[in-house]
Amino acid sequence: VLTLPPGPNGPVGTVWIDLSEPSFGIHGTPEPARIDKTGSHGCVRLTNWDAGELGKLLSPGVPVQFL
Repeated sequence: VLTLPPGPNGPVGTVWIDLSEPSFGIHGTPEPARIDKTGSHGCVRLTNWDAGELGKLLSPGVPVQFL
């Protein structure tokens, strides 16, 4: 179990979307300049705004496919 500080300046920004692999997820970031950089362990980093919008579109159990 990971414990991360809440809030927009935390390492996962304002949104965490859990994926089926342990500790893999789609999340926001307080550092948009790092979006296209390697630096996680299987996560997809988005702007806080984009992560929030994606979170509104998804429901628990919806399959996520990366192309």
